[in-house]
Amino acid sequence: MSEIVMPRLSDSMEEGTILTWLKQVGDEVAVGEELVEIETDKANMAYEADVAGTLTEILAQEGDTLAIGAPIAVVGDANGAAAGQGAAATQGAAAPEGAPPPSAAGSSAADLEAPIGDLKSAAPEGTGSGERVKASPVARRLAKEHGIDLATLTGSGPGGRIVKKDVQSAAQDGVPAAAAPQAAGLPPSTQQVEGGRPAATADAAGGTASAATETAKGETSVEELSKLQEVIARRMAESKATAPHFYLEATVDMSAAVEGRARLKAATPEGQVVPSFNDMVVKACALALKEFPRANGAYRDGRFELYSRVNVGVAVAAQDALVVPTVFDADRKGLAQIAADARAVAAKVRDGSITPPELSGGTFTVSNLGMFGIRNFGAVINSPQAAILAVGAIEERPVARDGALAIAHLMDVTLACDHRILYGADAAEFLARIRALLEEPLSLAL
Repeated sequence: MSEIVMPRLSDSMEEGTILTWLKQVGDEVAVGEELVEIETDKANMAYEADVAGTLTEILAQEGDTLAIGAPIAVVGDANGAAAGQGAAATQGAAAPEGAPPPSAAGSSAADLEAPIGDLKSAAPEGTGSGERVKASPVARRLAKEHGIDLATLTGSGPGGRIVKKDVQSAAQDGVPAAAAPQAAGLPPSTQQVEGGRPAATADAAGGTASAATETAKGETSVEELSKLQEVIARRMAESKATAPHFYLEATVDMSAAVEGRARLKAATPEGQVVPSFNDMVVKACALALKEFPRANGAYRDGRFELYSRVNVGVAVAAQDALVVPTVFDADRKGLAQIAADARAVAAKVRDGSITPPELSGGTFTVSNLGMFGIRNFGAVINSPQAAILAVGAIEERPVARDGALAIAHLMDVTLACDHRILYGADAAEFLARIRALLEEPLSLAL
């Protein structure tokens, strides 16, 4: 038998949530075949089996959140697995490290390996028959907050899974509350639940009275964060707290780039990708990064890490989150290839097929809000990278040239730098090189 554990699907992943089992107990599994869909800190990803055999046991149910390395399934020969389990029951199977000893004879290995999260939430999730209710993590949290017994609900999700809207609907309609022990010496009306909110209590008619949510701010609703949003929140806070940011601003004359792209667009056959201005920015940054190695590095544990490859991350908005897929070796690629690569990884982000290397391989980041009419902004460094370039809109503005007034296409950019690895003068020269490359766009084609 081979034990399948929660895989590490990204460099920053600490835990994962089982979304959907793509195989059931008894199914044959081949190496490379998709086994289970997992929600990670970056995206929802299908995990491909690295062993072949029969799926003999599923240890983690849909909705369970487990740490990296925690057992989630067993693959092996069905007959051999059954024999092995019989021997373990007779001779006494060794419990996983850190697991409690069995409380009574006959406890199975599956009992010992039950996820801790299941044990903590057993009271609001039990069916009375020992069967565990299928519910999403958000639904479980909402049910706990409202004192709702999940066993009384009918799920509208896949396979009858209880989802967020099922609990919200039940909270509005009123359903039987989950049983809770009464605090010693206190009447039910004064008991508290986690967070200090009053617990739901039964009224004289047998209904459920829940705590009022109306305040001076109006009615309050709570939205749970996805794992991706949780990680973004944590990493952005860590970046601002640990990396001493400083910002440099510059204005780039994009007139030659605008004219050049117009000619390129007219000459490009229909159906082929025309490089965008953001693709030009990516290429200019990549060429400049080759000349300024520290800008293509990171500060880690009191040392500078300098990378040989120039991989530019491009910030992409997706599903109420911000993800940064990577254009690899951007310094060695032409504008057309950069354009194709950038669109390909952006599409993968939006359809959830992006891979961990494509999310974690960046050495520098470009964030562009120009399409929203934003003239300039300061971005937060995508740690542990040394810097990030924030790009604003290209606008026609009046400029003075040779003592006369003229109109130019100008674009504001802001370079945010980690002062531990990039100092003011070096960063200023790096930004000036990016501006020079963009103002002479023929250099981007070399």
